[in-house]
Amino acid sequence: MSLDEPNISRPIIRQLDEAAINRIAAGEVVERPASAVKELVENALDAGATRILVEVAQGGKALIRVTDDGCGMTPEDLPLALSRHATSKIDGTDLLNIRSFGFRGEALPSLGAVGRLRITSRVAGLEAHEIRVTGGALSPIRPAALSRGTVVELRDLFFATPARLKFLRSDRAEMQAITDVIRRLAMAEPAVGFTLKDMTEGERVILRVDPETGDIWQALTARLSALIGADFVENAMRIDAEREGLRLTGLAGLPTYSRGAAVAQYIFVNGRPVRDKQLFGALRAGYMDVLARDRHPAAALFVDCPPDRVDVNVHPAKSEVRFRDPAAVRSLIVSGLRHGLMQDGQRAASTVGDGLLAAFRPEGPAPTSTPLPPRVYQMDRPSQSSLIRARDWQSPQLAEDSTPWTPSARVDAGAPAPEETSRPLGAARAQLHENYIIAQTETGMVIVDAHAAHERLVYERLKRQMDENGIARQALLIPEIVTLGADADRLLSHADDLAALGLVIEPFGPGTIAVRETPALLGSVAVEPLLRDILDEIDDLGRSEALRARLDAILSRVACHGSVRTGRRMSAEEMNALLREMEATPKSGQCNHGRPTFVTLAMSDIERLFGRS
Repeated sequence: MSLDEPNISRPIIRQLDEAAINRIAAGEVVERPASAVKELVENALDAGATRILVEVAQGGKALIRVTDDGCGMTPEDLPLALSRHATSKIDGTDLLNIRSFGFRGEALPSLGAVGRLRITSRVAGLEAHEIRVTGGALSPIRPAALSRGTVVELRDLFFATPARLKFLRSDRAEMQAITDVIRRLAMAEPAVGFTLKDMTEGERVILRVDPETGDIWQALTARLSALIGADFVENAMRIDAEREGLRLTGLAGLPTYSRGAAVAQYIFVNGRPVRDKQLFGALRAGYMDVLARDRHPAAALFVDCPPDRVDVNVHPAKSEVRFRDPAAVRSLIVSGLRHGLMQDGQRAASTVGDGLLAAFRPEGPAPTSTPLPPRVYQMDRPSQSSLIRARDWQSPQLAEDSTPWTPSARVDAGAPAPEETSRPLGAARAQLHENYIIAQTETGMVIVDAHAAHERLVYERLKRQMDENGIARQALLIPEIVTLGADADRLLSHADDLAALGLVIEPFGPGTIAVRETPALLGSVAVEPLLRDILDEIDDLGRSEALRARLDAILSRVACHGSVRTGRRMSAEEMNALLREMEATPKSGQCNHGRPTFVTLAMSDIERLFGRS
């Protein structure tokens, strides 16, 4: 063989057959049984169904059956529904004006390519018919029995692609994923009834919600109460904000109703459940200075916008969207949540009071085993020596008293005025352990953590002063030069926002930035790590809150040192002044770390503790 004639075979371009094309498409559209359930239920919703029944067996691997009472399909529609890119949702002329869940025409042919699919449907006034497809092979249409709507039955999912079965999880995990899909779709459609049954062994109802009635807020509240829990609705803020043709509605939990993981966060765009990291980042940013880093808010938020301002044709699964103006949507979510916190932030979650009631135990024999420590909301109780030092530091005139000091209870002997007890936080009646204020209200009592409450009040005051007077800058004697390569231009596009926070940057040659001023509050700061943190957050969320978060953290530390210390005895006037300022200050229901500043107990709860109810 000569060098002039290399032994290289030329690849031949071939047209794949329809079955292979559908199996490839199924890999994107149908990742697992939950994906199939999502596509079929969305088709039922597009058909105008008011009740949808979903039956599954073995986590959807053996059976998925979706029954609806929608408009149905004619015999002529059935084979078309199983053709790729055949749909009744759009005409193909405008892919930016999509008002339905489905529109790609890929789900049913994909399911028929990898499983055994049977569709039975009836249009009002016509007879019912069915069609079957197995591994991509269609059978003839034949008459069937059905009262109304459509039944889609999928058996032996992935039998035609057995390798995919190896990547599925346990039946229990797949069933949990299906349940999550139904829950999300049911939240978005409160006027539709949903039932999910497990048919693996007999018939077991996993989830059932009936159609809700009333106006949109009543229906939504009732549906979220059924799916997320009555506690969530009771401890949530109503969100309703509008800007530039965008609208944000829904319910967002109080900071003191936070979770240990992001398991109760639901975002919908034009009624479609989505998983968009920028939208969830905006949700986190809305709670930025009211939650500890290891806590997560609970929320169900609905973004509505004109269809031509959002592209839902990003991925076949349709769980990702792309906005024409993502910054406007993000800003709407952040500002809507912060406005809600300003309105309802003085409220503490009712579950805090429930936890307090549960902590009470009647007198009885000592437990035989060591009980678990109670949940700590604020901070561990300081030692007695710490209390004495705090008392001495704040009350030096008492330090000469050689009498051993112990945490005490001081009581206000005067009867409270009716106008004081009628206030939300009532009238101060006592101070316990030199920190906790006991206040009397018309309907019960309030216990206030004075240190945590005053910390929030001072923090909000400092933030307000910083916003009103601006952020002081310190000019660097020698500008710091940072080389960021291709990231430099991206960071410079946010220069105005950073300058408003006291960080002044300028271009300094290709890929290089000169930092001329930094926020005075930060003192001596490592500039390059700060810039890279900001860039990472811009990549993740579309913009950065890192600098503002650092400034707020400093203000929070200042507020902690400047607030009422545990161990300081307060007069009745001081305690009542603190209560009144809490009532007037947004977000006073939780400290800077998201823990409650007060607990409310109704008289009925107190009487129940003593067996008087």
